[in-house]
Amino acid sequence: MAIEEYVGSIVLEIDSRELECTDLKVTSKTGRKLVKTMNKTGRAKGFARGIAEYQLAATVVIPLDGDLDWEGMEGVKITQYPLSGSGGKRTTYMDCFTTDVGAQYSTDNEAKRDITFQCLRVVEE
Repeated sequence: MAIEEYVGSIVLEIDSRELECTDLKVTSKTGRKLVKTMNKTGRAKGFARGIAEYQLAATVVIPLDGDLDWEGMEGVKITQYPLSGSGGKRTTYMDCFTTDVGAQYSTDNEAKRDITFQCLRVVEE
């Protein structure tokens, strides 16, 4: 039986510039909503389709030589792919813009920046 390889660490790029990312959380909302109706069964009977939403929450380290203009980002392309060169999917998030920007400082770790993006399109390669 062969040993399976799984996706481990990833590489994160914004407009083809590699970032030092410590954490990435991707959330997709389908836009579907439960439709409740009054009927004798006393339960919902279906759903309505809506607008899908894509959100990325990234944590990056803050470099000494200057930070990006996170608050001014609009229309950027964010690409995420596995660190190992032996395969895996490459996912690109198109037309992204920032909605939240924050910072973390602690005595034990490096300074970090938390950025939340909304994305209009997702392409899996």
